[in-house]
Amino acid sequence: MTPDASAPTAATDRRARVFVVDDHPLVRESLSNLINGEPDLRVCGQAGDSATALACLQAEPADIAVVDVALPGESGLELIKKLQDLSPVPLVLVLSMYDEAIYAERALRAGARGYVMKQETTDKVLVAIRQILQGSLYISTHISSQFARKFVNARAGDDLSLVGRLTDRELDIFRLIGLGHETKRIAQDLHISMKTVQAHSANIKEKLGLTNANELIREGVRWLETEGKPKGS
Repeated sequence: MTPDASAPTAATDRRARVFVVDDHPLVRESLSNLINGEPDLRVCGQAGDSATALACLQAEPADIAVVDVALPGESGLELIKKLQDLSPVPLVLVLSMYDEAIYAERALRAGARGYVMKQETTDKVLVAIRQILQGSLYISTHISSQFARKFVNARAGDDLSLVGRLTDRELDIFRLIGLGHETKRIAQDLHISMKTVQAHSANIKEKLGLTNANELIREGVRWLETEGKPKGS
């Protein structure tokens, strides 16, 4: 078959390359169809976990990666940090079910350039991708206001919320504890040792003012039910 001379090649295609990272195949398919339907964007690859995404992006760079926070094994936040070591470094948009009030600041600190909740309209995803590609940040008005209040409170000497004092890894472990996962499973999921999980758990208890493992579990469950669960669940 003679190649179509009018069809774009990898060298001539000027559409921005988007890599999709989400552990749900239907979400990846839906998002890919949305992006590929745009004249200036194309999906250059996709992955369902952090390790696969990192390997793919090392082999074939993308202009921007759309990353979920909750991935099997290593979290989306950890993936974003590792992406900063690639050359070239892909821009990152977080698309997540989890409340931006909890994860948006952490995502931006990790290196993301924007945060969109999954229940937002599809138009907002496209707007966010294009805005980030143009060199801007994309966050909601609500989060912009929250950041401003936090800055004012910090200047006034107010402390962070208790959970806000946890590191990204500690928050991952705290969330898994709230889901009822035991130390061995958490270690397997996060690819760390049981001793490391226990050390992080001890730090969490100290930061939250908890005295034993039962209190830690109850607080993890309570936090998930009130603040840390996916929106719409």
